[in-house]
Amino acid sequence: MQTVTDRPVILQALPALESGGIEHGTLEMARAIVQAGGTAIVASAGGRLVPRLKYIGAIPVEMDLKAKNPLSIMRNASRLRHVIEEFGVNLVHARSRAPAWAASLACRRLRIPLVTTWHGVHAANMPGKRWYNSVLASGTRVIAISRYIENRLREEYKVGDDRLRLIPRGADMIRFDPQGVRGNRVQNLINLWDIPDGATVIMLPARVTPWKGHALLIEALARVNETAGFNGDWVCIFVGEANEKLGRELVTLARRRGIATHLRFAGHCADMPAALMLADMVVVPSLRPEPFGRVVVEAQAMGRPVIVAGHGAALETVDDGVTGFVFPPDDAQALAACMRQVATMTPEERTRLAWHARENVCAHYSTQAMQYATLSVYDELLHTQLANTFYHAAMADMGWGDEVLPQAG
Repeated sequence: MQTVTDRPVILQALPALESGGIEHGTLEMARAIVQAGGTAIVASAGGRLVPRLKYIGAIPVEMDLKAKNPLSIMRNASRLRHVIEEFGVNLVHARSRAPAWAASLACRRLRIPLVTTWHGVHAANMPGKRWYNSVLASGTRVIAISRYIENRLREEYKVGDDRLRLIPRGADMIRFDPQGVRGNRVQNLINLWDIPDGATVIMLPARVTPWKGHALLIEALARVNETAGFNGDWVCIFVGEANEKLGRELVTLARRRGIATHLRFAGHCADMPAALMLADMVVVPSLRPEPFGRVVVEAQAMGRPVIVAGHGAALETVDDGVTGFVFPPDDAQALAACMRQVATMTPEERTRLAWHARENVCAHYSTQAMQYATLSVYDELLHTQLANTFYHAAMADMGWGDEVLPQAG
């Protein structure tokens, strides 16, 4: 058993550091650990975010934790044990199933606590999947990123109150602030994506995969276009990495529906605050329930009207008609009606929605609240004061008042 000092060492384990909610959440927690006086280590296969990880003072350890076969998991468990012993790690936080299996074996051997976070959809529709998923429900503490996931963990995996903690993911209220985005950043994207002057911009920020609903949005846009639902020109921007085959299929569908010239495949975007600032509406038409849907809260933080499929955590993060709009899942006609409604909002209605949306995120879904609550979980297990130290450091940096101590849930 490791002895915890005033500078606890926390290791996070995930497959890679490329892009996405898990990756950005890992960086946010690494930053919070360092800010709280701890040592942050991240084990992954590396990726484009490694330089940012180093910049915030965390230690990257390159290790391919993606492999799911038992032999590779055993090897990775041994590698993690060596890392834990070398750096004197006090706690491991695993954020994906294969890394969690390796981390579970290593932590059990060395008798240190394991925290797991359930981030993904992780359906149990095949033999053995429920067992494979169960490692994310086996931690000393188990973090659910939404009430939707919390209910799944309680009902399907029987995780009790003694181990289960609800900590929603969040938006960085400093980075995702409309007042902080300069016009040149937006103009750079307008030029890059060839957006006509004055065009209505519809944005779907998500990796281009079938269940994210890109085809559904194309169908809904075709219906809006047929009824002249947008004033003047319009473009639809898919922001996120795309599979080449699926991209071709979506272009074929758009051509068949007569709207191909309006589509833009933007790929990965490093400046999402500017991208969201550019959008007249942000659509998240996922065909399966989102475990959380980080982009939904980021868009609200930027004061953008969001339109979401009404299932999963979107029902928690969007107040229909107040902070955004909700439509029945997989219903192109209802989605089209929502887009028409947003397109015809008055400036006063947009201003009112933007205020409520940002207030919603600030009150319930900020990155700082997520960081504080997660550090509190570490403190439970290590008997440290990371959350308290982080709070005072963040209060000095951000101008927090004593009355706004973030709370989990």
